[in-house]
Amino acid sequence: MQQRKALSCDEAFFLSEKIFQNFITYFKPYAGQKIHIFVPIEKFNEIDTQIFINYFLAQNIRVYVPKVIEDQLITIEVFNDTVFEINSWGISEPVSNEDSGEDYFHYVITPLLYCDRNGNRVGYGKGFYDGLFQSLSPETKKIGVNYFDPDDSIDDVWENDIPLHYLVTPTEVLSFFSGLE
Repeated sequence: MQQRKALSCDEAFFLSEKIFQNFITYFKPYAGQKIHIFVPIEKFNEIDTQIFINYFLAQNIRVYVPKVIEDQLITIEVFNDTVFEINSWGISEPVSNEDSGEDYFHYVITPLLYCDRNGNRVGYGKGFYDGLFQSLSPETKKIGVNYFDPDDSIDDVWENDIPLHYLVTPTEVLSFFSGLE
């Protein structure tokens, strides 16, 4: 968190663009695919996913974002005209509370603080994404994005933690599981 907060706005945007380019080059998303992606928390200097969202919408890729309602994460499909508001955590969310009911996405682009070389991620400790991952089709590829390379290992992995399939950084795309290309 401290490394991320130390980045200037320009550095964070530059690295976000490199992460976006690595994602596009590696995964080659196309029209009609369904992608679930987080909206960044600006005060935490998260990856600027608006770059991704704008591209996906322009390419007719279906975009879904999370929204938390009473400690439950739901998935809302968004469009160019979707109205957003800032919630109590400082996260921009759609005004709509209509859950899409989707349980299959081609990709879920996931926020994280860091992850290890096995795809184990550390988030913010609320467990929202572990819950989301449990509810999804096993074919959904779980992709973390981070400004920094993964750590060697995370010591406190819980049995209910669900690892990522990939990590996209400004310099590379790491695959944690074979056979998922």
